[in-house]
Amino acid sequence: MEKKLPTIKEIARRLNISASTVSRALHDHPSIGLRTKMAVKKLAAELNYEPNQTAIFFKQRKTFTIGLVLPNLREEFFSAAINGIEDVALDHNYIVLIGQSHDDLAREQKLVETMKNHRVDGILASISSSTTHIEHFEQMKNYDIPVVFFDRVPDAKDIHSVSCNLYDSSVEAVEWLINNGHKRIGYLQGPPTLNMKNERLDGYVEAHKKHKLPVDESLIVSTDLTVEGTRQAVDALLQLKKRPTAILSFNDYVTLDAIQYARQKKLAINKDICFVSYANVPVTQYVEYPPLASVEQFPYDQGLSATELLFRLIDKKVAGQEVPYENIVLRSELIIR
Repeated sequence: MEKKLPTIKEIARRLNISASTVSRALHDHPSIGLRTKMAVKKLAAELNYEPNQTAIFFKQRKTFTIGLVLPNLREEFFSAAINGIEDVALDHNYIVLIGQSHDDLAREQKLVETMKNHRVDGILASISSSTTHIEHFEQMKNYDIPVVFFDRVPDAKDIHSVSCNLYDSSVEAVEWLINNGHKRIGYLQGPPTLNMKNERLDGYVEAHKKHKLPVDESLIVSTDLTVEGTRQAVDALLQLKKRPTAILSFNDYVTLDAIQYARQKKLAINKDICFVSYANVPVTQYVEYPPLASVEQFPYDQGLSATELLFRLIDKKVAGQEVPYENIVLRSELIIR
């Protein structure tokens, strides 16, 4: 026969006390004497008693879990963000359920649905490169599940978000190249779905204007973030009659793919053509030809700040308070190597 799990009522019956007294003793309530607490906890340990989490969740209106939807865990950027997220979650006695979209909208939608079904208390998300709408996230409002976006933030109203200021750092990055003698600077941007705010591009254009350089639209190309997509984009730049002497690219991973392709074309990296990037992931310091500079986007701080915001929303939700939408913008920094 299947062995029944011990309950508070079983402990109460054996000690001839009320179930409410047992519950308070297990939670170290000050109204319960030390001798009773010790007796209750001793018997609970002997019976291998475990609290009924479902009942606790129902009473506190929390499951003590949050969901995290990321494009890809293999990227160091998101690994660093997870560290910030889990540090805050641990302080709140929460666990984090992590899912990867692999830059696929359908998979992202399934992850959000699954997390909703598991009754997470909130969701953190960095959208996929193929995400063209956020209805699946907006639907979480119907279930009182707050959502906070970070890093890859959709250009939408009525959302909570944490991101870095990439406009100023983009201006600084292009100006640094201009001051180092580059007049034809290519810009390798990501998919349109990740360029909705256009901070990188706007900064690229502004730096040209400040230095009275024309913006040549043939120098602006896009990659879908795949190796082949990046190669095609770089090839388009290299095929120009007046090709660029430097390229500003979407992130370090795209840059490394671009550098590899340029080398295959027999170009001397950082001599015939130079690269400046975004993310400043640690792995680039171990490669033979890293980008000359990269914009630090502080993933740990983004993850930490986004999680702190999410917990504020969770607490206010439980308290029944109205929450204004909050968009936190952190600084970024151009790191010169």
